Amino acid sequence: MTTKQPPPLMKKHSQTDLVSRLKTRKILGVGGEDDDGEVHRSKISQVLGNEIKFAMREPLGLRVWQFVSAIIFSGVAIMALTFPDQLYDAVFEEESVNSKTPIRLYGGALLSISLIMWNALYTAEKVIIRWTLLTEACYFGIQFLVTTITLVESGQASLGAALLLISRVLFVCISIYYYYQVGRRPKKV
Repeated sequence: MTTKQPPPLMKKHSQTDLVSRLKTRKILGVGGEDDDGEVHRSKISQVLGNEIKFAMREPLGLRVWQFVSAIIFSGVAIMALTFPDQLYDAVFEEESVNSKTPIRLYGGALLSISLIMWNALYTAEKVIIRWTLLTEACYFGIQFLVTTITLVESGQASLGAALLLISRVLFVCISIYYYYQVGRRPKKV
């Protein structure tokens, strides 16, 4: 009796079989658009988030503004730490400061914020950039309110304080503008 050998088993190569790959991707939930309009290439990028598109479409001048902000925060922090009397005198035009400690603490806090600003300059993550812009806007807004209240209470108005207030309003506007620009969804082409 002759036994016929069965034909050799053909291994299915799912990597080359297009239909099988598409079915697998559909089961995993990758390859199609999500609610935000992003197409994820893998389950990992879907879970962790995909910030590649943002790196290509930054608002014009964002990095310059981040650099300028980091310089401003660092410069004022160093001035408050090393020359607290001169910093107070530049804003309020009075020579008498009861204690240098609050101004130096202010400088230490600004130096901490400036470190965050310098690190945000080198990131491409949208969330981190937005938080630093919101931090800047809150800081400048609070500084505007505190300086205004202090000037009203003391009854003094100086050119340095007026320039500080005008610059703070401008900085708040710029930070909020970039905050909303970074958060915008890109236009679909």
